[in-house]
Amino acid sequence: MEVSGRKGPARPRSPTARPLPLQPLLLLPLAALLLAPRAPALAAPEGAPPWRSEQAIGALAASRKDGVFVASGSCLHQLDHTLQRQLSRLHQGPEPGNCSEPVALAPPARPRPASSFSKLLLPYREGAGAHSRLLLTGWTFNRGGCEVRPLASLNLSKLRSRPEVVSCHPRGSTAGVVYQAPEDQRWYLAVAATYVLPESEALSKCNPAASDLDTAITLQDTEKLFTEEDGLLKLQAGAGTLHFVDAFLWNSSVYFPYYPYNYTSGAVPRATAMARIAQSTRVDFQGQVTLDCSQGHPDGRRLLLSSSLLEPLGLWAGVFSAAVGRDPGTRRSPATTALCLFRMSEIQEKARTCSSDFQTSDNQNCGKDTEPNSVQPIESSTLIHSDLTSVYGTVVLNRTVLFLGTGDGQLLKIRRIRVANCNKHQFCTACLMAMDPHCGWCHSLQRCTFQDDCKQVGNTQTWLDVSSGARKCPKIQIMRSGHYQTTVTVLGGFSTKYSWCSVKNTGNNRELCKAKNQPLGTCSCNIKTTKTMDKDLLAISVSFNSDSWNLTEKFKFTNCSSLKECSACVGATCAWCENEKKCIHPFAACDIADYRKNQNVCQVSRKSPPSRGGRFEAKKNAKINQDSQIFSIQSIMPSKVSTLGKSDMIVTGFNFTQASNISMILKGTSTCDQDVIHVQQVLNDTHMKFSLPSSRKEMKAVCIQFDEGDCIPAGTLSFVALPWCSFIFPATTWVSGGQNITIEGQNFDVIDSLIISHEAKVESTVSEYCTETQCYFLAPSLKSSKGRPKVSVKMKVQDVLLDCRTLQYLDDPIFTGYRVEFEGDHELDVKIQKENDNFNISRKDIEMTLFYGENDQLNCSFENITRSQDLTTVLCKIKGFKVTNDIIASSKKVRVKLGYLELGVEQESVPSTWYFLIVLPVLLVTVIFVAVIVTRYKSKELSRKQSQQLELLESELRKEIRDGFAELQMDKLDVVDSFGTVPFLDYKHFALRTFFPESGGFTHIFTEDMHSRDPGDKNESLNALDALICNKSFLVTVIHTLEKQKSFSVKDRCLFASFLTIALQTKLVYLTSILEVLTRDLMEQSSNMQPKLMLRRTESVVEKLLTNWMSVCLSGFLRETVGEPFYLLVTTLNQKINKGPVDVITSKALYTLNEDWLLWQVPEFTTVALNAVFEKIPENESADVCRSIAVNVLDCDTIGQAKEKIFQAFLSKNGSLYGLQLNEIGLELQLGTRQKELLDIDSSSVILEDGITKLNTIGHYEISNGSTISVFKKLSNFTSDVEYSEHHCHLILPDSEAFQDVQGKRHRGKHKFKVKEMYLTKLLSTKVAIHSVLEKLFRSIWSLPNSKAPFAIKYFFDFLDAQAENKKITDPDVVHIWKTNSLPLRFWVNILKNPQFVFDIKKTPHIDSCLSVIAQAFMDAFSLAEQQLGKEAPTNKLLYAKDIPNYKEEVKAYYKAIRDLPPLSSLEMEEFLTQESKKHENEFNEEVALTEIYKYIVKYFDEILNKLERERGLEDAQKQLLHIKVLFDEKKKCKWV
Repeated sequence: MEVSGRKGPARPRSPTARPLPLQPLLLLPLAALLLAPRAPALAAPEGAPPWRSEQAIGALAASRKDGVFVASGSCLHQLDHTLQRQLSRLHQGPEPGNCSEPVALAPPARPRPASSFSKLLLPYREGAGAHSRLLLTGWTFNRGGCEVRPLASLNLSKLRSRPEVVSCHPRGSTAGVVYQAPEDQRWYLAVAATYVLPESEALSKCNPAASDLDTAITLQDTEKLFTEEDGLLKLQAGAGTLHFVDAFLWNSSVYFPYYPYNYTSGAVPRATAMARIAQSTRVDFQGQVTLDCSQGHPDGRRLLLSSSLLEPLGLWAGVFSAAVGRDPGTRRSPATTALCLFRMSEIQEKARTCSSDFQTSDNQNCGKDTEPNSVQPIESSTLIHSDLTSVYGTVVLNRTVLFLGTGDGQLLKIRRIRVANCNKHQFCTACLMAMDPHCGWCHSLQRCTFQDDCKQVGNTQTWLDVSSGARKCPKIQIMRSGHYQTTVTVLGGFSTKYSWCSVKNTGNNRELCKAKNQPLGTCSCNIKTTKTMDKDLLAISVSFNSDSWNLTEKFKFTNCSSLKECSACVGATCAWCENEKKCIHPFAACDIADYRKNQNVCQVSRKSPPSRGGRFEAKKNAKINQDSQIFSIQSIMPSKVSTLGKSDMIVTGFNFTQASNISMILKGTSTCDQDVIHVQQVLNDTHMKFSLPSSRKEMKAVCIQFDEGDCIPAGTLSFVALPWCSFIFPATTWVSGGQNITIEGQNFDVIDSLIISHEAKVESTVSEYCTETQCYFLAPSLKSSKGRPKVSVKMKVQDVLLDCRTLQYLDDPIFTGYRVEFEGDHELDVKIQKENDNFNISRKDIEMTLFYGENDQLNCSFENITRSQDLTTVLCKIKGFKVTNDIIASSKKVRVKLGYLELGVEQESVPSTWYFLIVLPVLLVTVIFVAVIVTRYKSKELSRKQSQQLELLESELRKEIRDGFAELQMDKLDVVDSFGTVPFLDYKHFALRTFFPESGGFTHIFTEDMHSRDPGDKNESLNALDALICNKSFLVTVIHTLEKQKSFSVKDRCLFASFLTIALQTKLVYLTSILEVLTRDLMEQSSNMQPKLMLRRTESVVEKLLTNWMSVCLSGFLRETVGEPFYLLVTTLNQKINKGPVDVITSKALYTLNEDWLLWQVPEFTTVALNAVFEKIPENESADVCRSIAVNVLDCDTIGQAKEKIFQAFLSKNGSLYGLQLNEIGLELQLGTRQKELLDIDSSSVILEDGITKLNTIGHYEISNGSTISVFKKLSNFTSDVEYSEHHCHLILPDSEAFQDVQGKRHRGKHKFKVKEMYLTKLLSTKVAIHSVLEKLFRSIWSLPNSKAPFAIKYFFDFLDAQAENKKITDPDVVHIWKTNSLPLRFWVNILKNPQFVFDIKKTPHIDSCLSVIAQAFMDAFSLAEQQLGKEAPTNKLLYAKDIPNYKEEVKAYYKAIRDLPPLSSLEMEEFLTQESKKHENEFNEEVALTEIYKYIVKYFDEILNKLERERGLEDAQKQLLHIKVLFDEKKKCKWV
């Protein structure tokens, strides 16, 4: 059974992917790691860049066959499994958007919920066929809409959609899972969502329906998303808002972890809980529990951040967090977050159906006791951390792997832990008390094992699991059964048929007792006791043996009588005689009533360790007040170190010099091992130093042990990642130094020192002050260095230097002067000018002092710095004194201290006013005079250039008009009458290309070799369906029912008609009758509206069916009569186009029929005659093959175009193709004894000013007439035809190059005066060249060979005439239009525009544009409307305007001749159709067509069945259809579909 589950946003989970909350511009190697076990074995190209998203990633899902799906922002991306290539993309927003622009979705501070547009991303039915694998998506758009799309590609249209399924709020939670219900095997979507948030109307983007105000969980059939929900679970009154984190399926139930959350205040009033519903067709609430992960935190951890199910282990992992203040700078405690593991079996067992959060039927019986049970995590499984954010768990090779994400972007991988390490438990009690569900005690092996490792003897159960409890472990018991008798027996949970036991005195090896087991009992040994036994029985050996296991244990007894206390006596395996108050041998005589062997009789005293200080006993058994010392620990410094360790950690406290052996013990949170570190140096009585080794990143508990006494707790020590820098400000400083520099990053508080490295690794240490995220230091002076040094700032941690950032030194700033201004009586402004530079000077970098008088000075307080185009001004103010003119007049200089730079600035001199008054008028007169002269010169130059351009344009126009006229009168195209064999396609490929013109994907499934297939080898379901569609009434009813369905699109109608044509390919008589019935029905619909519009478009099944029918019936006529002139037209048109220049980038040509494809920017060109010599290859070993061929090319042809013309010349000369493909050959120019390879692009290619590369041509290589070109086979690196981009050009040059001389003086200015209308005569020239061939083609279509029309045309035209008479249609135009729409428009135009349907040729875009003009002229010949064309009409219409009237007369005569022919008898038509059917037997895989038809039937099965029930006479068809569905359903159960 398949299951797909995920919430949004979340993280990947097996067995299906779920979204991982990532950041913008995030690379996806982690996703590849987590998804790799489920992806196909695809290797990413080495060094290829991973896919990046410009928007925040909100959800992530993986499909085994269809790649990885990523929802980022408002876009959905489909990537391949290597995450290198994007397969498709879909924008989901309500308005058009750009997937490359970031979306403003600022998440709140962790651990509060983040925002996301994507809510669900669930692939399901992944075992089905390509078109049945589905992807369910949920978005906030469309009021929380949900869609179902095919998994194969996001570009395919959606199948189903419905609003109000998920939360429509970006901050609202949604968690869902898709599962298959066991009752009906249908797929259901279970969704838990926060539909209502306390947002204002201004912020709210949606308004949920009133029915959703108290909805928590909904259930819907994925096939009926548009209907009402199949079930609801509503919130309890007063439950508040719930935030759902995850959804997953386990043990036939769906679980939803969640926590109550106040979206306004951020408060979490209660602990995280988990709700449970049944995996069913309805919402069956099965209870809820609360999850307690508060260990190690005083306030508890109520927020659930992430969830992961470890299904093979039956465990669930969750990352929990305590509440953190809204202030982003709030410091987290070391125990803020934790990872807790819970047993799913315990959650399922403790789930109560009484709920305080949901409305359930059991709440009425619960009274006030609706609080759920609390579940504790697995003991010793909690991992405490300061900032965990996410978890993903998996089991690999019997080992558990946990990936943990942290808030600073780190990925923690918990080392691989075995699912269970049973061997570490040496005794049965330890094995079972560990409560590991995978471990148990194996009696036969006498050790703790997995169940599969324990050998079973016969039918005897030899393995105890944890459910048995430690009390079931085999245990030897010695008990007093009488005053003079002791019984030794074994207790525990085991079964055995045979057992025997014995007790021996190990001192003399004498057997004290031997016995066998009693029926339905265990073996017991009775030993008679004496008063002197305690003296000679100091050790015994007890053995129990059975058919499957054995147990042996030795007991040693000390001198029991010497022990005076009860607890010591019982602890030494002796017995306490209560009446005599003495310790005795367990076998010694004692009254049963006084015999005490139970540990509960007397408690063994235990010392409790001190809480903070510790007490150490200096001498054993010495008194505390005389020989003991008290040690105390006050602090450890620092409390945070890097993973490299710390060589000088200081511990403070008291009495350190009194101890001789001091150790520090570190215990981490992620491992059971502990580190013991001996003291490095005791500095004095209160300080000592330790050297910490490197460690993994975690928090460790620290305690200090003195002389192997109790370990005194000393706090916690955090091992953090190495520090890293993100920013330095400012990044430039002056060489004298002293500027305040700030660097930002993480973990700066573990840095030992900052190092400045410069000039060939010369390093110097600077004084710094560091916090966790910032470091401050003064830039050192580098005046002794040469030039402008660029230094590296490095961080020293232990003995490792870590690169931080670089700091650029520039020359010292230059101050040019200052001036003093009054600002009132008590304030003076001092403005100091300096040259513009790149320094960022702050207030703390600069000090300024004004000197005046004899030796007086005033401190100037910095205000601001302003920058103009020429100078930078530093403003400072002097306040708090009486301003006088004497101060200003006697001011001498300003002293500026900038870091370590100190200099004096002189007062700037102000020019006199008269100086400006004299100079300014002179400057104005000079400027005006120069401007007048320059303007007059440019005006004359412009007039001269315009005259030259007009003369050149006139000359160009004269030349082009004369050349065009001469070409029309003199040019003659040498049409090749013999072009060899016409390359017809076989019937199978011809039919498939006409049936599926836009669906090439269907071709391969119908073209397998069917001749070896047994026609009767269809399975039962397909045979039944084949028989049913041969029921005419049923088939017509099905087609009409399908066409009434809104979702049955035009594409579906065309595909259905083509599948039906293939399925009935051998039953053309029946197919023709279906065509008649459907055409009559279509006429009934059209007669009520406009009959002239019938068959004009392909919008119904019958219209596509008619096209296919014509293709089948006219295929022979097309091949025998029309094929040769049609191929001659295409060949002639190609010859004419290639006679002139063709731009290889745009495919525009000088000779064309279509104005839009006219190359009017044509350069001057000439013909170059070449001698092509072909290399001899094994493929052409024939002796009569001519290898030296004369070829004419143009000097403006690219090398690739020259290759094609050389290939065509070889074909024309030899009548066969050269043995190599075009991309496998190269061309070489013979230059005497040297050869030069010709390429479209090489090192000699011209690169224009915009970086555009001009393709090499024959003229570029200066190849002259008569040159020899060698055609050789490339040795390697075959490449297909290059698709050139906008960075290349051929004949059409960029606008910026239109005036430049690119290839010599003869091309100068050639693009400057080109006018498109000058070259319209080239259209006429092309028309004249192909005119005779075109008329031959047209007349072959509307002619009647031997005065006979093709059977299909005559039959269908007579059918249309008869229907017109029956419907009393007297307008002859209607029948003419019907015939035109059914034959020329529906068949011939499709053939004329697509020669690749008939011939094995490649249709170029230019040929396609010319054939469109011909097809338009062809249809105009059949039109009844008179053309009203003016001078402004399109050239495509004007080109054949004079020919259309003649063609129309021929068409009318053609229609009349067909009507005048004698009608066909039904027998003649049936014989023709029968012969055609036999021709096409075993051509197609009809089973595929039947299967595709059934998919449409089953998609609309209910609608078809209802229609059959309402129609009379179709009761048997209805039963057959139900039987067929049963057959297909049984078939699905036997294989993947």
